[in-house]
Amino acid sequence: MDYDRVLEAFRLECGALTDAVSGLSEAGWELPTRCTPWTVRELLGHVWVVIDWLPGMLDSPAPGEAEISAAEYYRPDDRFSSQTNDARIALARDRAAQSADGAAFAEGFTETWQRVDRLCRVQPVGRTVRTRHGDAMLLSEFLLTRIVEVAVHGLDLADALGREPWLTSSAGDAVTELLLGAEQTAAVRTLGWSQPHFLRKATGREPLDEEEAAQIEQLSIRWLALG
Repeated sequence: MDYDRVLEAFRLECGALTDAVSGLSEAGWELPTRCTPWTVRELLGHVWVVIDWLPGMLDSPAPGEAEISAAEYYRPDDRFSSQTNDARIALARDRAAQSADGAAFAEGFTETWQRVDRLCRVQPVGRTVRTRHGDAMLLSEFLLTRIVEVAVHGLDLADALGREPWLTSSAGDAVTELLLGAEQTAAVRTLGWSQPHFLRKATGREPLDEEEAAQIEQLSIRWLALG
């Protein structure tokens, strides 16, 4: 996927998430989400943590060549084991506990993604990075996985808050292309589904009825192992 397009989708979706949580009441921060056991604050903490891996990755030496794509990054291995998931939960809760004030917490998240955005924009197009799992990837491909986190968990947060989803079309397009491949994205329009509806269905956030399951099967979705 084009690097400039990935950068823009990341910036726009993070900005939409910032707008959504700015001014959130303290009660709102403590609402439960479908991502058990996280509250709204803790789920945003998770999104913050997974974006905050990038500065350290960019400070490290770049691997010689990319070995996996964004879709391959989501292969179901130890990174989605119960032990790794426990660590993921703990990291999010630790980040959420760093600030008792919701406004300050939202500001900290915003400062982090804006810093990441600035760092990524000065990197060359073919820049490679190594993930904490040891994968060598193009920065553009890894950044695409961060768009997945912000976009999909943005749907989780919107549902927890009882709001209409704020998913941006650029992020929705990017995640849809990851799930289907560029040649199949137009097929989604034949379903007559909105992007939020499609992503909820395609990521298991809403059950599929028999007709929907048949429609999804025809699209040959790349099912992602999501932690």
